[in-house]
Amino acid sequence: MNRILIMGPPGVGKGTQAERLAKMLNVPTISTGDLFREQVRNNTPLGVRIRGVLDSGGYVPDDVTNSLMEDRLARPDAHEGFILDGYPRTLDQVLALDHILARRSAELDAVVVLEADHAEIIDRMLARAAEQGRSDDSPEVINHRLEVYTTETAQLISAYDARGLVIRIDGMGLPHVVEQLIADALKGR
Repeated sequence: MNRILIMGPPGVGKGTQAERLAKMLNVPTISTGDLFREQVRNNTPLGVRIRGVLDSGGYVPDDVTNSLMEDRLARPDAHEGFILDGYPRTLDQVLALDHILARRSAELDAVVVLEADHAEIIDRMLARAAEQGRSDDSPEVINHRLEVYTTETAQLISAYDARGLVIRIDGMGLPHVVEQLIADALKGR
């Protein structure tokens, strides 16, 4: 049980739980955002392209994202497992991940879906925005992000649910409580 995808709406604590789970399982957390930032920071030709896309508010094309993910999963630290955060985001990326893993005679072991009531998430994100001085997290922006998440990920969750991989977890508890819920659910598989 070392190849895990973590999903959930913005503000539910995916990053926190991905890091905790990675430490528990002694595997890396792999985030597309981190991969993109690494390319941009290193000013690679791909990083220049990614910066242009991100600066324009667009999405990095699937072929670029899939290629970066394939390269990252080929690194030695990911051979025994990984926690994916932020990938896949589309059905095409689900298929690409399937192919990447199949070439390594591997597949996902579980998809942890952190669930939360939208009103609670809005409250949590507004509190975080005030605490961090983030003016971009208004109720309207947060609602829009939640709608996009629901629309985009419903198909992915359904696809993984059909494979029997989905583990649904209440993501609104304290971080250590949510971590224990995830650990218990994974042990139960």
